[in-house]
Amino acid sequence: MKSFYKFLHNRNVFKSLTEQEFAWVLYDVGNSAFTMLACSLLPIWFKGLAVGTAPGQISGSEATAFYSASISIVTLLIALIGPIFGTLADRKNKKSIIFTTATALGVIACFVNGFSMSWVSFLAFTVITRICYSVSITIYDSMLNDVTTEDRMDKVSSYGYAWGYLGSCVPFLLALLAYLMGPDMLGIISDPVSRVLGFGITAVWWFMVTVPLLRNYKQNNWTESASNTVKNTFLKIFRTWKKIALKEKKVFFFLISYFLYIDGVGTIIDNCVNIGTDLNLDTVGQVIFLLLTQVVAFGGSLVFAKLSEKYKTTKLIGVCIIGYFFLCLYALVLNSLLEFAILAFGVGCFQGSIQSLSRSYYSKIIPSENSGEYFGIYDVFSKGASFLGSAVIAVVKLNHGTINTAVACLTVFFGLGYVFLKIAEKQETVS
Repeated sequence: MKSFYKFLHNRNVFKSLTEQEFAWVLYDVGNSAFTMLACSLLPIWFKGLAVGTAPGQISGSEATAFYSASISIVTLLIALIGPIFGTLADRKNKKSIIFTTATALGVIACFVNGFSMSWVSFLAFTVITRICYSVSITIYDSMLNDVTTEDRMDKVSSYGYAWGYLGSCVPFLLALLAYLMGPDMLGIISDPVSRVLGFGITAVWWFMVTVPLLRNYKQNNWTESASNTVKNTFLKIFRTWKKIALKEKKVFFFLISYFLYIDGVGTIIDNCVNIGTDLNLDTVGQVIFLLLTQVVAFGGSLVFAKLSEKYKTTKLIGVCIIGYFFLCLYALVLNSLLEFAILAFGVGCFQGSIQSLSRSYYSKIIPSENSGEYFGIYDVFSKGASFLGSAVIAVVKLNHGTINTAVACLTVFFGLGYVFLKIAEKQETVS
């Protein structure tokens, strides 16, 4: 297996990356496999177990409610525990331990979920997997300060998202094939076998591409702590929040900007299928175009990675925000599958770039020795993504507005996000 990783690293597309940078990028390829599964097949398999008239089964509406509630619970828990694990990870040699534990538990829970025979156990393992996945992402993002230098952060972060988008298609297509062979489609294999294969492929892929990072990662930045008590950990988090609000104005205004524009990004991602459904577009066509969007996002991330060598990070983030702004306005004329494809591909051009550049820019303006704690806070703002935007869409729809108008209203988030980004750019970095 080690020789296979070395073979990949020696390919032209990865030759410019150091061994640690390459290992870090590969984890994005691994965790993105679970993201794809969670956004597509996981809800379908859950409803297959939950909905019915047999003892223990529930109605479709109840299944949707329970599933949505579980996502809300995970979001709330991660917002609370993200800064705690981030703070603990900033101590010497702790980042690797927490990351390894979270990833291992996430992979195991994902694999075991394939064997769930009831919707209750399925939902329980889904929650466990999502929590472990999110904790691993918080620590993973904070590792960027350790694996590369400031002048290479934009490129390495963009490579992570780019190859994450493309690499996740491999296990997803295999999991999709397992679903298509199941009873709901071709009927070649049973539903339990279909689920075992889908989750198993995803878990194995997630683990395999994580191995290089587990082997090669070295924590170069840490903070000394006199005490590891829970009380002191919470006091430290409180002091950091206060410090950001009162002294670190660049971080403060960027987090406000990030919350606003990433809320718009998250809302579009979460509601992409709803947009097509509301317009009565062909479902199969939507899925095909959304899958192709992953390839577009791959290309877009690499283009912005190249541009980051010549232009300031904030300038490129601004370009992405403006791109989203006009895409939301374009939604006003959206009416056909072709126009849906144009919107989806447009989103793909900026989706990975705005996330990767935000991550690398944030890494540059925070203290390296406290990167875990600061990314825990970053995760709080990230987990709020799509909350306000989804509320806007709900209000517009409840007042008999069209989905086109609802998406167009998201321009407010991108407009305000751009303004606060410019304010953040003018602030001085506190060393």
